[in-house]
Amino acid sequence: MSRKIGHTEAQYRKWVKEGRGAGDNQDYKPWLTVYDAPSDGRVHRVFGYKSKRTHHLLSDLELSMFYLLEWREDVLQVKEQFPLEREITLELAESAGIKHPNVRGVDQYLSSDFFVETTSRDLPYFALQAKYVSSFEDQRKIEILELEKRFWLEKQIPWQIVTEQEIPKVVKTNVEWIYPLQGEHEEAEDSAIEHARFYADYFAKHPAKTLINACKEIDTAYGLDLGESLFEIRALLADRYFTFDIFTPVQKLQVGQLRLGNVEQIQEVFRVSNQ
Repeated sequence: MSRKIGHTEAQYRKWVKEGRGAGDNQDYKPWLTVYDAPSDGRVHRVFGYKSKRTHHLLSDLELSMFYLLEWREDVLQVKEQFPLEREITLELAESAGIKHPNVRGVDQYLSSDFFVETTSRDLPYFALQAKYVSSFEDQRKIEILELEKRFWLEKQIPWQIVTEQEIPKVVKTNVEWIYPLQGEHEEAEDSAIEHARFYADYFAKHPAKTLINACKEIDTAYGLDLGESLFEIRALLADRYFTFDIFTPVQKLQVGQLRLGNVEQIQEVFRVSNQ
């Protein structure tokens, strides 16, 4: 959505010239950045492993949603702060009898928090808006959401509002614990594969041990600094050398629940991404 204080036509012309709201993957530029957000809001700049660029997220809820989208294997790219064509939202506002956002005589652009492209044939694209439950107490915000809903309906692209109540806490915690280490092995995939197979062999011999306890034993047995093997396994999980049920709390995760991924395929992904 637009900032409360609004933007000017000069700013919009500048943003269009900069290519904001356009491009794909690494070349995509969000319509709004953290520098355009209200000064009292919590904002985040996060590197995207899939896009190879910095993503601009304007709330903690957006951050959680981004982590979950990045974790999904079927998601190809995530475009945050995606602008809606103003000509269309103006027409929709008029037909719906809703006052279009306007600040000091300037019709404001609306934006969706996420526009997502996937590998799914049934759902190749969808759009999301992050909203805290408390925001639904504001009738004006509901009206603007209605405009956004109608925009995507006209585009025949599924659109959904996501609140903090719809993100399982355990999933959010797990992904936030793992995600920052994605790409840790891009420069050393051969050693990563060797280490993954070492851990897989250990896990097969001690399937009932929790991940935390197993890592403590490995650190002690091999003279490693405390926490070193856990850090490495986090990185292996982040790059999908191992997979597990994301709904299982990491603290309760048994190593027998970790599954070794297709290491040859992972190696090929790294090779292609570095070309």
